[in-house]
Amino acid sequence: MTPLLRSPTLQGSRPRCRCLPVPLTLDSMDTAPAPVGSIQHCRCQLPKMGDTWSQLPWPGPPNPAVFLVSLLLAAGVMHSDAGTSCPVLCTCHNQVVDCSSQRLFSVPPDLPMDMRNLSLAHNRIATVPPGYLTCYMELRVLDLRNNSLIELPPGLFLHAKRLAHLDLSYNNLSHVPADMFQEAHGLVHIDLSHNPWLRRVHPQAFQGLMQLRDLDLSYGGLAFLSLEALEGLPGLVTLQIGGNPWVCGCTMEPLLKWLRNRIQRCTSDSQLAECRGPPEVEGAPLFSLTEESFKACHLTLTLDDYLFIAFVGFVVSIASVATNFLLGITANCCHRWSKASEEEEI
Repeated sequence: MTPLLRSPTLQGSRPRCRCLPVPLTLDSMDTAPAPVGSIQHCRCQLPKMGDTWSQLPWPGPPNPAVFLVSLLLAAGVMHSDAGTSCPVLCTCHNQVVDCSSQRLFSVPPDLPMDMRNLSLAHNRIATVPPGYLTCYMELRVLDLRNNSLIELPPGLFLHAKRLAHLDLSYNNLSHVPADMFQEAHGLVHIDLSHNPWLRRVHPQAFQGLMQLRDLDLSYGGLAFLSLEALEGLPGLVTLQIGGNPWVCGCTMEPLLKWLRNRIQRCTSDSQLAECRGPPEVEGAPLFSLTEESFKACHLTLTLDDYLFIAFVGFVVSIASVATNFLLGITANCCHRWSKASEEEEI
């Protein structure tokens, strides 16, 4: 058996490193020494607080090849730990990762951990895996426009607490659920425009977004929008809702009343927002509707109205009875006259 090699020490100090030969099999890494040909498993003991440099073992002159390999390995570890790797087909510079216009069908993995701006625009991405943004806590801007997204996984922005700008325009989103922007309280700008299949926005879709200033819902498929979805946004400055097939019925009155009260401090594309129904207001600008337009939605009947309706109903019923009575008498007379005419002929 090859004797164990020990580093020379000074003044009888105890060596800080020792090498134990262990078999090549993983199951016996910590077993007794093995025959020649087994690997050397080294365990090094760090110097204690009281040690001085004169007491440390002298490793001898460094080997240039070993020194170079050590530097490369250390650089690789630091490179990996820092999370600065850049995916293929992407460019990374100053915490900005640009993967746009690369015809990607899926989101790239292993992004730099410290990135602040991620652009995945102009690709063919259809889905985003759950927890995709969990490790990127420094993310401020996320651009997913012009893809094929149908929906986003719940809790996608759960750890993106610093996300401020989100662009989901030009996709195929069909609805905005209640938990879509969960915990993303730092959002300032959300663009959901040009999603032609967007039919529904949950009343609590934007709940907790106290800092939201710009919201774009234009050119979608929205026919109705709940007032509850917007009244919890005290910082809203710009609202874009034009290009949707709005149905300006009684259910839209609360939203329009709220918008009219905020129109002075909330910029809106009022010229592009038009009613698609009902027929009597089709083509009318959404913000041209006043309280008079919804007057029929608030009609209430008084006691006099009920009495009048009852009286009319009573008169109509009496008239119908009298009419039936007269018709019966007329039919009976006609029958008798016909029978008498037949007897005279005989």
